[in-house]
Amino acid sequence: MPRIALDPFVTDLDAESAALRAAGPLAEAELPGGVPVWAVTHHAEARQLLTDRRLVKDIEVWDAWRRGEIPADWPLIGLANPGRSMLTVDGEDHRRLRTLVAQALTSRRVELMRDRIARRTGELLDALPKDGATVDLKAAFAYPLPMYVIADLMGIDDSALPRLKVLFEKFFSTQTPPAEVVATLTELAGIMAATVAARRSEPGDDLTSALILAAGDDGDRLTDEEIVSTLQLMVAAGHETTISLIVNAVVNLSAHPEQLAQVLSGEVPWEAVVEETLRHSTPTSHVLIRFAAEDVPVGDKVIAKGDALIVSYGAIGRDEAAHGPSAGDFDITRTSPNRHISFGHGPHVCPGAALSRLEAAVALPALYARFPDLTLAVPPTALRHKPVVTQNDLFELPVRLFG
Repeated sequence: MPRIALDPFVTDLDAESAALRAAGPLAEAELPGGVPVWAVTHHAEARQLLTDRRLVKDIEVWDAWRRGEIPADWPLIGLANPGRSMLTVDGEDHRRLRTLVAQALTSRRVELMRDRIARRTGELLDALPKDGATVDLKAAFAYPLPMYVIADLMGIDDSALPRLKVLFEKFFSTQTPPAEVVATLTELAGIMAATVAARRSEPGDDLTSALILAAGDDGDRLTDEEIVSTLQLMVAAGHETTISLIVNAVVNLSAHPEQLAQVLSGEVPWEAVVEETLRHSTPTSHVLIRFAAEDVPVGDKVIAKGDALIVSYGAIGRDEAAHGPSAGDFDITRTSPNRHISFGHGPHVCPGAALSRLEAAVALPALYARFPDLTLAVPPTALRHKPVVTQNDLFELPVRLFG
């Protein structure tokens, strides 16, 4: 079977995910720029590979990188080689970094964000037009809420948010000109470094200050480089995932008014909407990249030593072997347990999953309590994906708030 080239413009994500899944649990794929990778596309094999110690995050294991075939200005380099953080190390190094981050990002700290999320949600809903005009719900609500929340959590000044929006769009896009790739990564790191410096001189009740103060039993602390990379990772993943989760939930509920009615009546909990959206319309379509430190057999194929692997969550979430013959349907009334792995699995499972779930669990009920007759202003087929191969992300979400 020929290698499946991922469409840099994401013109039909569902069809592409289906093609990857049909190619078997391990598909030969190609990232934009002609970069060959393996893609794991089935649920069971993904769980297995995400805990396989032979697959590592060290980019120096990647043969194509060591041979100089991956340029420093490759548009996806910021995702493949984002700097030293718990995302890019394994083993003892990973345990050390994850333990220190866990000291700062506690379940209590996340839960304490609930009131702030509710306040921000209310402010954004208050600002929506009252005249029945069409509004871009992504720009007016689904985008600013996670950015406000993550900035609040990290202690990033709100004045930096407009520039961060521009930079992260370039960071994720496959269409960023090569001349701007390195400059974008440098500027992002500079904003995070400035945040760390500000919190060192004036600590606050925020995650950056907590990361600075976190210490192991032996007094070990995160370096500034590690804190900067961790901040960039968490801001990038923390806002993009939640934007898509909110947007995709609205799209799916609009396409299934009978299910929306069940939620609004209290027959089905909002938690079911969040989890089914994560499974069926996972915010992250592909996660880059793991590298084989030795040969890794998967069925009748082998990820050879030095090869790269991506995790194709868009395909995995609709695997019939894991979710039954109706895996392709959005159904918040599923009776079988929804054991999706859209936030990852194993040692590198997303540390911000609880926060993303909390934001959606606050934002969606508040949105529909205010606007229960909300409908899409365009047919679902008219919604366009942004040119971001790693995210299930729309350009805009035009809605009518009053039906």
